[in-house]
Amino acid sequence: MPSKLALIFPGQGSQYLGMGRDLYERYREARSRFDEADQILGIDLSRLCFEGPEQELHDTINTQPAILTTSLAALQSLKSVHDLGEIAFAAGHSLGEYTALVAAGRLSFPDALRLVRERGRLMKEAGKRRPGGMAAVLGLAAESVDEACQKASEETGAIIQVANYNSPEQIVISGDQRGLESAIELIRDIGARRVVRLAVSIASHCPLMESAANGLRQTLATMVVGEGGGSVVGNVTAKPLRTAQDVREEILRQLVSPVQWVDSVRYMLDHGVTAFVEIGPKDVLTKLLKRLDPTVVRTSVGDVAEIEAWRRGGGR
Repeated sequence: MPSKLALIFPGQGSQYLGMGRDLYERYREARSRFDEADQILGIDLSRLCFEGPEQELHDTINTQPAILTTSLAALQSLKSVHDLGEIAFAAGHSLGEYTALVAAGRLSFPDALRLVRERGRLMKEAGKRRPGGMAAVLGLAAESVDEACQKASEETGAIIQVANYNSPEQIVISGDQRGLESAIELIRDIGARRVVRLAVSIASHCPLMESAANGLRQTLATMVVGEGGGSVVGNVTAKPLRTAQDVREEILRQLVSPVQWVDSVRYMLDHGVTAFVEIGPKDVLTKLLKRLDPTVVRTSVGDVAEIEAWRRGGGR
């Protein structure tokens, strides 16, 4: 019985200096994607990915279009040497959702590129206006983390909530500094194995990003969003985005709402997916999949060596 395949795409945090360079040098399709991005944005995004400066690559206004472009360059390169066949679902983690929408034909690459560039700018502005932070919680059940965030918010009057349900063992929380500190203390008290503050000043996927969502609404209104058959599973609902309106609502809600990655993966598994391919830099989502279902077939494809290994192995 052939594998029922899902493509998944990484978000911020997967970037690294030099990403995409070997794809650019090896595959015409990747070169075309990077060159198009440079032209659309009016900046040398490809050079920034390949050579840095590293600090600029890690600036969210650059990181977001860089990961989108690199991931799609990898996808087009893979397709040039191997027939993927029918794709059952596509999904992306946070920023990666835009890559999934392009891969599924719901957004054009130029529109997605402009959207994520503006998304990065607006998130950076929102972070300056209302600074916050994030922390990864390891080894504590989601229900306990939710309760700790709710209690911290009630006790302090601050904003704090779960930002990412990444796996049963890894949850990320997000909010302003007062709420974050209170929640971390409560979470440690109730037995989390580890709590790690993330090196960010932007509190993603929480109400501190409301101004970014409002700003992005104006840009999104100028974009064409395609109707579809529900192959893209959304972060917020963990269900297929069946209409153009579903996509528009998802893009805006996603900025202020938790990423339901665990439920998204479970939805795909429950609907027959037997193999996942992570397309883009690094293998963060592939590692999370192992924690969700160690039996499922999982592969990461983000550079020439991984594409060639996929081709030699017949794609499964």
